[in-house]
Amino acid sequence: REQALVSLRQGLQHPETQQTFIRLEGSIRTLVGLLTSNQALLQLGAARCLHELSHSEQSAVAEACLPATSYLLTYLSGHSADFIELCLYTLGNLIVESEAVRRQLLPQGIVPALAACIQSPHLTVLEALGYALAQLLQAKEAPEKIIPSVLGSTLPQHMLQLLQPGPKLSLGVAVEFAWCLHYIICSQVNNALLITHGALSTLGLLLLDLAGAVQRTEDAGLELLACPVLRCLSNLLTEAAVEAVGVHPQLRDERVVAALFILLDFFLQKQPSLLPEGLWLLNNLTANSPSFCTSLLSLDLTEPLLQLLSVS
Repeated sequence: REQALVSLRQGLQHPETQQTFIRLEGSIRTLVGLLTSNQALLQLGAARCLHELSHSEQSAVAEACLPATSYLLTYLSGHSADFIELCLYTLGNLIVESEAVRRQLLPQGIVPALAACIQSPHLTVLEALGYALAQLLQAKEAPEKIIPSVLGSTLPQHMLQLLQPGPKLSLGVAVEFAWCLHYIICSQVNNALLITHGALSTLGLLLLDLAGAVQRTEDAGLELLACPVLRCLSNLLTEAAVEAVGVHPQLRDERVVAALFILLDFFLQKQPSLLPEGLWLLNNLTANSPSFCTSLLSLDLTEPLLQLLSVS
């Protein structure tokens, strides 16, 4: 049976085989039976087959996998990091393709399951979790049906902790959760809550850290994190709640302006398409802020700014 699952997995990499498989009577039921067996290798083989099915762009294939979703959620509390990672990516893929899957996962408890899973010490699990959560947050019904539940959980606090700069910061994990934060902020469901949790402080520190990183390394992956961080900061700075709680000292420091110009110069060389993102943040930082406008002059940044405006 293990070898049969290996062969099936290879076959399910082809769209026509996926369609044939889901039309076979009892095929998914058999696969779910193997997924829930007490033999680890059979479980893993079945999970890999479901993962191949989850790659389908056809919603019918995703919906055929509905009987497996509750088990995939249950296994998120297991002990095997590799198996949890596989379940998370499978769930993330299924979430993308089918509203029916999302409707089923919510009452099954996907948000609490993800909130428990985010405390994993394994970076591969956290990155997969960020992927699955990002797919959930991008759903058209997310602002009404998903994001309120996410904000009511411990996920936002843990997300912000994972974005704290320092030696433990993982670029892959940070990228996924920065985009998650971006989707939540864009929904405008309750950005005041994120500000209360210290989102501005965390993002401001991360901006400073990114500026230092681009000066130390040629790592082309840094722009993948810079983009959502810039967008998150830009959007949060427009919130009325910022005036209520005040801008965090980290964002009143002229080092933020200097860091932003370091990133803008980096974008100019490596990723010009991100220049508008940085300039948008600069606009929101300097709006109604004489101190930041003064920083542009005291740091002699007027000429570089004019040069950037001509190419952005």
